Amino acid sequence: MALPVLSARNITKKYGGVPIIEDVSLELHQGELVCLLGVSGIGKSTLFSVLSGLVVPENGQVLLKGKDITGHPGHVGYMQQKDLLLPYKTVLDNVALPLVIRGMKQRQAREKADGFFETFGIDGTQRKYPAQLSGGMRQRAALLRTYLFGGAAALLDEPFGALDAITKSAMHSFYLGIMQKIELPTLFITHDIDEAILISDRIYIMTGRPGKITHEIKIGEAKPRGEDFTVSDAFIAHKREILRVLREDTSL
Repeated sequence: MALPVLSARNITKKYGGVPIIEDVSLELHQGELVCLLGVSGIGKSTLFSVLSGLVVPENGQVLLKGKDITGHPGHVGYMQQKDLLLPYKTVLDNVALPLVIRGMKQRQAREKADGFFETFGIDGTQRKYPAQLSGGMRQRAALLRTYLFGGAAALLDEPFGALDAITKSAMHSFYLGIMQKIELPTLFITHDIDEAILISDRIYIMTGRPGKITHEIKIGEAKPRGEDFTVSDAFIAHKREILRVLREDTSL
């Protein structure tokens, strides 16, 4: 198998001397969408902080295409649940911001960012401000900004968690379509079991205190997976397995 785009090796992170995550290892390969599933407080966001380089672990390594990036931010895109768009900047300037931070002149950054607006389904919003956009459109803009920040891989921390069910479903279809075009390997935190099964190639499950990755589930059904898939025998079997793992977690 090809070298993983992003990998974690035996990551342990403590706060106040107390381990939050322990001996966590995972891999993300080109074009994959992998979900990280677990109960609240298990350490998923802590792991993302380590993977993004914002936090240095006590033990372990983060590798990007084999290069050690542990504790060095700026190599992968990281999008939190809140879109964090700056209200006083236009959508175009919000999206272009990572390019400006990297040293590109603003005019050039705007031109490059503008070239992706149609692909991400937000063409026509360039001169608007975040407050003028719907929740779904804001998330699309934030996803594009994340892609421009770090094109090698993306970390998405419950990006659709605040959306209503109809908008979330539309965003699933949208993001899977984007994945086919740009093949951006993505690690995706969710609490939503149905969401994880619907969009993932693989699912890592974190359990315990401190949090550890204890199970990996492969979702082999072809994507995109329509509404009929959610009532299929395969979907129900995957969901039953995940629920069994979570119910057996001694932390619950």
